[in-house]
Amino acid sequence: MITPSPTSKVVLITGASSGIGEATARRLAASGHRLVLGARRTGLLAALARSVRAAGGTADHHELDVTSLESMRSFVREARERHGRVDVLVNNAGVMPLSMLDALKTDEWDHMIDVNIRGVLHGIAAVLPVMREQGAGHVVNIASVSGLRVDPTAAVYSATKFAVRAISEGLRQESREVRVTVVSPGLTQSELTNAISDPGVRESVRDAMAIAIRPDAIGEAIDYAIGRPPEVDVNELVIRPTAQG
Repeated sequence: MITPSPTSKVVLITGASSGIGEATARRLAASGHRLVLGARRTGLLAALARSVRAAGGTADHHELDVTSLESMRSFVREARERHGRVDVLVNNAGVMPLSMLDALKTDEWDHMIDVNIRGVLHGIAAVLPVMREQGAGHVVNIASVSGLRVDPTAAVYSATKFAVRAISEGLRQESREVRVTVVSPGLTQSELTNAISDPGVRESVRDAMAIAIRPDAIGEAIDYAIGRPPEVDVNELVIRPTAQG
């Protein structure tokens, strides 16, 4: 049985059904935090919550579409009603359908903008009033090393992750009671490559993923950031494979 510590926090995680979201949930539950998990794939989400509880942790789950502000507000509202507060939001949901710009995959561009940028903004909009009222809170936004550089096929994806870093820095500068952390993973084992519709690009990216690190490494970094004393704000973490160029 995992016993919540005096520093146990109520942590909301978006995109929690797999990859970095799932690994982060397991890590934070093992550290004694109380989790509220959100994603579209409710079957996987329910299985994760059961697994966390079976290991002695605390986890609720709710269907969540980050592209809908009302869905995000409902997610936060239910978490607050159940636990009385919201200490941390991990804005993790994201998509990565890479392609060359001249492929003109405009629907995929729009989807990335909706999930990767609007989803983050919706999360901030939903939790910020709660955290301001509490006088404390922590927003963790998952960006990417693609928010630090631009490679062929990643122009739009990189643009969304540059935006996440810009939004995060703006929120940090505007905040005194709310902490803000940007986590930028490098090649990390996940399902992100499944969304790549171009067969050539998908195969190339999957070859590159041979050096990918396990998502647990990102969960550990998030656990570290949210575990610092209230007066310490870990603003940015870049975590990538040692072999990644």
